[in-house]
Amino acid sequence: MGKGLLLVSAAALGLGSPGLAAAQQPVAGEQAPAGQGPSSRRSTYDAAFFVPYAPRTALDIVRRVPGFGLELGDSEVRGFAGAAGNVVINGARPSSKSESLDTLLAGIPANRVVRVEVGPGDLYGAEYSGRSQVLNVVLSAQGGVDGNLTAKGRRIWTGYLNTDISGSALIKRGASSINLSAGTGRDRQVEEGFDELTDGQTGELLEYRAKTNRYFERDPYLSASWALERASDNAVRLNGRWQPSRFDLEQENRVSPAAGPEHDDSLLQRYRTPVFEVGGDVTRPLAGGALKFVGLATRRKRNNFDAYVARDGLLAGDADVIGGFEQTQKARLNESIGRVSWNRPDLLGFSFEAGGEAVLNTLDYNLLLFALDENADRVRIDLPLDDAGVKEKRAEAYVNVGRNLSPELRIDGGLSFELSRLTVTGDTEAERTLRFLKPNVAVDWKPGGAWHARLSVRRTVAQLDFFDFISVAELSNDRVTGGNANLLPQRAWEVRATVDKAILGDGLVKLDFGIDRISQLQDQILTEEGFSAPGNLGTGKRRFVSLNVDAPLDRLGLAGTRMKLNGQLQKTRVFDPISGQVRNFSGFFPDWEWSIDLRRDVGRFSYGLVVSHRDRFSFFRADEIDTNLNGGPYATAFLEYRPSPRTSVELDVDNLLDTTGERERQFFFPNRSAAEPAAFERRVRNRHVSFGLTLKQSFGGGAGGGGAKP
Repeated sequence: MGKGLLLVSAAALGLGSPGLAAAQQPVAGEQAPAGQGPSSRRSTYDAAFFVPYAPRTALDIVRRVPGFGLELGDSEVRGFAGAAGNVVINGARPSSKSESLDTLLAGIPANRVVRVEVGPGDLYGAEYSGRSQVLNVVLSAQGGVDGNLTAKGRRIWTGYLNTDISGSALIKRGASSINLSAGTGRDRQVEEGFDELTDGQTGELLEYRAKTNRYFERDPYLSASWALERASDNAVRLNGRWQPSRFDLEQENRVSPAAGPEHDDSLLQRYRTPVFEVGGDVTRPLAGGALKFVGLATRRKRNNFDAYVARDGLLAGDADVIGGFEQTQKARLNESIGRVSWNRPDLLGFSFEAGGEAVLNTLDYNLLLFALDENADRVRIDLPLDDAGVKEKRAEAYVNVGRNLSPELRIDGGLSFELSRLTVTGDTEAERTLRFLKPNVAVDWKPGGAWHARLSVRRTVAQLDFFDFISVAELSNDRVTGGNANLLPQRAWEVRATVDKAILGDGLVKLDFGIDRISQLQDQILTEEGFSAPGNLGTGKRRFVSLNVDAPLDRLGLAGTRMKLNGQLQKTRVFDPISGQVRNFSGFFPDWEWSIDLRRDVGRFSYGLVVSHRDRFSFFRADEIDTNLNGGPYATAFLEYRPSPRTSVELDVDNLLDTTGERERQFFFPNRSAAEPAAFERRVRNRHVSFGLTLKQSFGGGAGGGGAKP
C-alpha cells in the first residue's frame, strides 16, 4: 500500500475487459486538479475495483468507496462556498446548488467513470479546505453517448403501487460534453398511528387521537449541463435546473376525549415550492496558475396553504365545523452569486489560492393566519413579523497556502474575511453590519504502513436562515413560532482529528474526533410576546468520536462479502436560561447512533442488509420539549439480479422490522421555568413494511461498450 496509496488494477483482479481498458487511456479531461500535492496523499480506486458491484451510475460507485461517506452539502445555505458537499467531478466543483450531489451523480453513467480519488479537501480548493475527505470522480474523455433509465415501483401496506421513473444521458464529442437528466419524483406514502395526551401530574388520559396521514410528494425535475473541458485550467461549464415541487398531506383525525363525544377533525396541507436555477463557470490559465469565475442565480418560491378543521361529531353523522385555523404563506427567495479565484500549485514552493465571493439574497414574505369560529367564519390573527422583507449583501475574501514539509508531512492554512449587511423591513425595521475573521490550519501526515492522520483547527460562522426572521404557525403541531429580526449567526472554533489505516487488503478503518466551542449558539428563546422564537444563547460545547470500518470479509471465509460499520458517540452541552439547567443542543444531536451494512456479490446476484439505530434527540422550545425517537432499529434488505451487463432488476424491502417513528412532547405552563410539565403527549406513526421493484437499463457505449460486467 506504499504510504497509504491504494491502486487496484483490472489485471490484478482478473476482471479486466476491453471496454474498461479503453476507458482508462489518459485523456485531457482526466488531469489532476490544480493545486494537487503528491499522489501519496490520495487513495485511488480504478473502475475495475467496482466491477463486482455492477454499478449503473457514478452514485453507485461513490457509495462503494471504502471508508467514504457521501455528504450532500446544504442547498439552503446562502452563498456558494458554504454549500459544498464532498465530491468533485474531474477535480472541479459542480456549479450548481439546487441539484443535490446524489442526483448529479445518479445522472452520470458508471462506464464513464475511469477512477475515483479520495484525498484531503485542500487538494480541491478553498471550499473544501476544512474537510478530511473529498472524492474526485474522474470521467473518461472518450467520445460517444451513454445513459441510464430507471423505473421504480413500490407497494405500500395499503396496497397502493407508487411509480417513479428517471433517466439521464451523457453525450461526449471531443472536449465537449452534454448531460441531460429528468425524473418524475413521485412518492406517495400512507402512515397510521395515534396520539395520547395525558395530564402531566396525574398521568390521566385526557385525549386519544387515531390518525391516518396520506402524503403525496411530487418533485419532477429537468436539468441540463454543457461543459467544454480542454484541461484543468481551461474549461467552460453551464448548467440549469427546473423543479416544480409539490407536497400534499391529508390527515384523518378521530378524536376521543376523556370527557365528551368523539369527533372527526382533519388537517390539509398544500405546499408548492418551485425552484429554478442557472449557473456556470469559466477557468483560464493565468500566471502559471488557473483563474476561475463562477456565476449562479437561484429563484425559489413558497406558496403554502394549511387548514385545520375541528368538528362537533363524526363525519358519518353530518358533523358541523365548530372551529379551526387556516394559514397561507407566500414567499419569494432570490439568490445571485459571483465568485472569482486564482490558484497556483507551486508559488515559491507553496500551493496558493486566493479569491472572493459576492452574494445578494432577498426574501419577500407574507403570512395570513385565520381562526375559524363556530360559524366557520375566518377571523384574522396578527402575528409579529408576518409581513416582512429581508435583504443581505455579503462579501467574502480569502487566501489559502500549503506546503509539503517532507514527503510524509504537509501543512495548510488560510484566512478569510466575511462582511455582510442585513436589512429587515415590513412589520419591523432592523439593520446591521456583521464582520468576521475565519482562520484555519491543517496538518496532514502519512508516516507509512498504510497509516494516515490529520489534525485541523478552524473558525466557522453559521449562515442565518431568513425564515427564522419571520413568524409562522404549525397547525399540525398546534403551535406558533415567532420571528426574530435581531438573530445573530453562531460562530465556532472547531477541532478535528482523523486517523485511518488500510486493513484486509482494500478495507479501511477510520477514527474521527471532534471538539466544537460555539458562541452565540442559535436555539429557541422566549420573546416578550410570549412566543418561542429563534434566538442566541451563550456558549455551547460539542464533543464526538466516530468509528468507520469498511472491509472485505473474504479472508474470513465469506467470499464476495463486504461489511460497513459506522458508529458515533457525541455530547452537546449549553446552559438554558429558561429552565436554569444545562442541556443538550436543540436539533439532530443524538448521543449515539450506529449502522451496519452487509453486502454479498456472487456472479449475477447481489444481496444485502442494512440495519441502523440512534438515540433520541430533542428540540427545546420556550414552553415545550419535543423529542424524536425510533421504536427500535430500522432495517432494509435487497436482492439484485443482472440478466445482462446492461440490465439489472432489484427487489427491496423497506422498514423490514416494521419500526415505528415516535415523538414525546412535554408541555410546560407558562414556560419551561415550571418544575413539572403540565401535559404530556406521545405520538406514534408507522408506514409499515413496503416492497420495491427497480429496473435499471443502461444504453450507449461511448466509454467502451457498456461498462462494468457482472
